Amino acid sequence: GRAFPRHGFLGEELGARGSKDVRWIVVPIDGTRNFVRGIPIWAVLIALEEHGEITAGVILNPVSGELYTARRGKGAFLGGERLRVSEVSSLDKATLVHASLGLLRQGGHWDGFVRLVDATDRHRGFGDYMCYTVVAAGKAEIAVEAPDLKPWDLAPLKLLVEEAGGRFTDFAGTPSIYSGTALATNGRLHDAALALLR
Repeated sequence: GRAFPRHGFLGEELGARGSKDVRWIVVPIDGTRNFVRGIPIWAVLIALEEHGEITAGVILNPVSGELYTARRGKGAFLGGERLRVSEVSSLDKATLVHASLGLLRQGGHWDGFVRLVDATDRHRGFGDYMCYTVVAAGKAEIAVEAPDLKPWDLAPLKLLVEEAGGRFTDFAGTPSIYSGTALATNGRLHDAALALLR
């Protein structure tokens, strides 16, 4: 772009262009199907990646006006309110949020997901960005999404969860946005959730 001519860009609609040293990762609409059907659960996602590390993220739901922000080492916020993950430390008291059940089944993750459902207290299907914002805000403890996720779908969300005190990995336990699967938790339940998913 004109404002940052030396920065690169990565996104579903943009592809990869320019520098990889500093680049903006942009999703104009996360939750396209919700947007098309008039369901007000969709957002604009923007992340700043510097030398391979996500350093800033913005998640904006234009319908509700909710603006989530995170900066590496500076915390996660909804508007001006600091976000913190929950302190729930037992799976049987945890709320699990997830995206498409059909995609989890198609991706070969169904058995692990069912084990996680059986071990947790409540289950909600939100999908898209909202899975991660409710974990970061302490309203749920575990978010699961798979398969075929793209880095632009996850970049600001991973940072938001981590800066709220949570943990974010793929289903192998690697803190990556490039493997197509995502497990976000309050941190306390991460290893237990990961063991059930495998």
